[in-house]
Amino acid sequence: MKCKTHAVTGAFGYSGRYIATRLLEQGQTVITLTNSMNRANPFGGKVRAYPLAFADPGKLAAALAGVDVLYNTYWVRFNHRTFTHAQAVQNTLALFEAARRAGVRRVVHVSITNPSEASPLEYFSGKAQLERALQASGLSHAILRPTVLFGREDILINNIAWALRRFPFFAVFGDGAYRLQPVHVDDLADLAVTEGMRTENAVINAIGPETFAYRDLVHAVGTAIGRPRPLLNVSPGMGCFFGKLLGVFMRDTFITREEIRGLMDELLYVTTPPTGKTPLTTWMQKNAAMLGLHYASELNRRRDRQTPYFRE
Repeated sequence: MKCKTHAVTGAFGYSGRYIATRLLEQGQTVITLTNSMNRANPFGGKVRAYPLAFADPGKLAAALAGVDVLYNTYWVRFNHRTFTHAQAVQNTLALFEAARRAGVRRVVHVSITNPSEASPLEYFSGKAQLERALQASGLSHAILRPTVLFGREDILINNIAWALRRFPFFAVFGDGAYRLQPVHVDDLADLAVTEGMRTENAVINAIGPETFAYRDLVHAVGTAIGRPRPLLNVSPGMGCFFGKLLGVFMRDTFITREEIRGLMDELLYVTTPPTGKTPLTTWMQKNAAMLGLHYASELNRRRDRQTPYFRE
């Protein structure tokens, strides 16, 4: 049985685009709430766009009128002078309240593995705060906790490959033994759409079928693209310094001290069974020719609200 209208935040971007695609393939009616109203619409007239009007609760609720399921992928990766985790928390709380006011039946919310309100890392504490708010909202919900996403529009894996293509060595923070479990963005979308059709509340770790030590992940990327490089073990502080230098050169934030700590504290690793089916190693073999050819800039995506994320 078809549901009513499905709303996806950021359907012109990364994970939201894959969720919207899955829904359209099922014959569902899809709208998107987006901060990029002028970005190229990959769905043509199939997906109507409405602004993420966080500052106008009435307008936000009106956009969700008649929506059965809301899929929320909205978040920010790091603090910046133009956006912060604290703002993202308040904006998402406004979105949840608008969904409640509009009578949305269910919310599928993308969180992160190992969230904790006690975490000194705002990414993880903010996500934990939102999970608690959604669970207390009375809305039927599924909370998905992915680790690192990979796919054509990815930033982390792509930029590791980009660096390996251009530099004679790769700096690894500490011993590189800390683990992570990358999940393909389409596997996350499949899980999100499946959960959207259900009614029971759920919290699910969205992880891929392969677990890597970080140093082994870098080696696997280098092998896939034919650019294996020596790994240089550096302190977290030195790694952050190298990252800042790259960021200045690329006019972006390459990696933050908080992201390094999250990696080294194994916050992107859990012990639950995998939900994703796509091995990163297999995907990289199939996509080696394009992986890392172009630098993927987080800030450019926020500055330029027109250009599609992926460059053919």
